Amino acid sequence: MHPQTTTQAVDTAFYVIFAICGIMLAGIAVAMIWFVWRYNRKRQPVPLSQKDHNLWLEVTWTAIPTVLVMLMFWYGWEGYLSLRRIPDDAMHIKATGRMWSWLFTYDNGRSADKLFVPVGQPVKIELLAEDVLHSFYVPAFRVKRDMVPGMVNWVWFTADKPGSFDLFCAEYCGVGHSAMVTTVEALPAAEFQAWLNAAGSTGGDPAARGLELAGQLGCLGCHSVDGSRRVGPSLKGVFGAPRAVLRSGARATVTADAAYLKRALMEPAAEIVEGYPPAMPPYTQLSEADLAALLAWLESLK
Repeated sequence: MHPQTTTQAVDTAFYVIFAICGIMLAGIAVAMIWFVWRYNRKRQPVPLSQKDHNLWLEVTWTAIPTVLVMLMFWYGWEGYLSLRRIPDDAMHIKATGRMWSWLFTYDNGRSADKLFVPVGQPVKIELLAEDVLHSFYVPAFRVKRDMVPGMVNWVWFTADKPGSFDLFCAEYCGVGHSAMVTTVEALPAAEFQAWLNAAGSTGGDPAARGLELAGQLGCLGCHSVDGSRRVGPSLKGVFGAPRAVLRSGARATVTADAAYLKRALMEPAAEIVEGYPPAMPPYTQLSEADLAALLAWLESLK
């Protein structure tokens, strides 16, 4: 029978293996303590028996552990297969990991930096890595899968109740690895459908659209908007401010105007802000409209 959730598949295997290990530990400990007491040299200075083997005892202590180990293997194997058998009615969502943010794309074109899923319906997450090794890990649903550039992988799970659940990258992927955290937002079916079908809420405001893009592209994972230091420099007051940069190894001072900020998005390695690592990937996929929205948002941070 196919488990309803990945949590059931993993937890069943875990509890069975844990129980068997506990029984074996208790049995071995009790037997050891009894032998220490029963055959203490002070109590029995001379061996009571001269037998050098006991066939039935040897068969028993071989057969019982074999059965227990095979039982653990069976539940572990069934649990693993359950994690790889995707239910026929699973919803498809594409998860893209990159340094150091997540992007989740739905079949209707909607995207978000959080993973929104409907309660009670299985979801299949297609896993793609843009740059280096990442790992998709949601402890609440007992799923963890590595993401390798050039390889398509996947996981599935079912959220059985509404709530917000942590989603981590569990593979060290660079200086911003610890900031590569987001959430799974499990919504009731009707609420999820409304979110999925909703048009953008920016209302034609370029700055609002830029903020939405910054979240989707992972900008806010590396850059703060309150002046605090992260992997990259803070974006607070960046528009029009002077910047000390390294250009071809030489120090220079530039003004962070629209041309500079556009260049920083498209060719981030050309001018590295002094004191920060050259870790930002190029965003050459951005359209002119998206670039304009991001620049409008950056200007609004003044």
